[in-house]
Amino acid sequence: MDDLAAFDYELPPELIATEPLPRRDASRMLVVDRRTERFEHRSIGDLPEILRPGDRLVLNDTRVVPARLFGARKATGGKWEGLFLEVDAAGHWRLIGHAGGRLRSGETLVISPAHRPDSSDRLELTLLNCDAEGIWTATATSSQNAVELLEQFGTVPLPPYIHRKLGAGLDWERYQTTFAARPGAVAAPTAGLHFTPELLARCEQQGIPQTFVTLHVGIGTFRPISVARLSDHAMHGEWCELSTKASDLLNQTRTTGGRIVAVGTTTVRTLETSCRDGSFVPFSGTTNLFIRPPYRFGGVDCLLTNFHLPRSTLFVLVSSLAGLELMHRAYREAVREGYRFYSYGDAMLVV
Repeated sequence: MDDLAAFDYELPPELIATEPLPRRDASRMLVVDRRTERFEHRSIGDLPEILRPGDRLVLNDTRVVPARLFGARKATGGKWEGLFLEVDAAGHWRLIGHAGGRLRSGETLVISPAHRPDSSDRLELTLLNCDAEGIWTATATSSQNAVELLEQFGTVPLPPYIHRKLGAGLDWERYQTTFAARPGAVAAPTAGLHFTPELLARCEQQGIPQTFVTLHVGIGTFRPISVARLSDHAMHGEWCELSTKASDLLNQTRTTGGRIVAVGTTTVRTLETSCRDGSFVPFSGTTNLFIRPPYRFGGVDCLLTNFHLPRSTLFVLVSSLAGLELMHRAYREAVREGYRFYSYGDAMLVV
């Protein structure tokens, strides 16, 4: 099952969700039972009744930084738009972007505050070099922390398929989980967007506690697969962490017969990276794990996720857990029933 074409499917464009629902916990949820291969149409609010007491929810507590940047080339004044990715070990910024005409090493970009267009404040980034994948390394004129600078000059990095202006205040709140704590992601862990504090509290009351991991979602999670065979695709590294406390709680859950319910594919990758022979060990570092068939899962029993792009690493991951044929059936069912797809869309629970 190495052929990328096997992971394609037809999606009517009108099912792509470009706006969040009025309430986070109003999303529909397609429950996929791997044992019976049957589907059930529920809502995310039913989760405490569907899961079992003793199960444990695992959520990604990364926080999305305002990574989208707007500016101009200092030499020509031509417009530039880009996305901050990370700060490397040398303290240099890594970013992607596009401008009218070819960018060159040594060129300076002048970044304006995206949410304060009338401000005279400016941030300058000097381009050092560009790798084969179009990612630039740059130095910033300011010695401020990168996250502080992004808060001042950046804006919400909505997915590229959302062709609209930012909703005033709405996207700032809704393209972020309610439990986001650790800044560093350039995209939201979207399965977590469905949860309210009240829903998490209801799960806790039903004997379904939660534990947090961190994976700073980067461009690697969402970059399209550009090769015909999955075995030729290389994932970009993303920083993740499973703490000692979290690993102990997860191991206790397994010992007492509870299931590990991963909320989102980024949580899956963190758990599988830190799982050894069915047990969890603390981990902090970069993972480039690409989960594809016939991957054998060791750390995840159930998965709550959104509906993903065809031919994406995310659809490949979910198909690795549930089986490709069952996933194709589930996605056809979701299309037939009018589920909302992608970041602001509905959920699917694989049990």
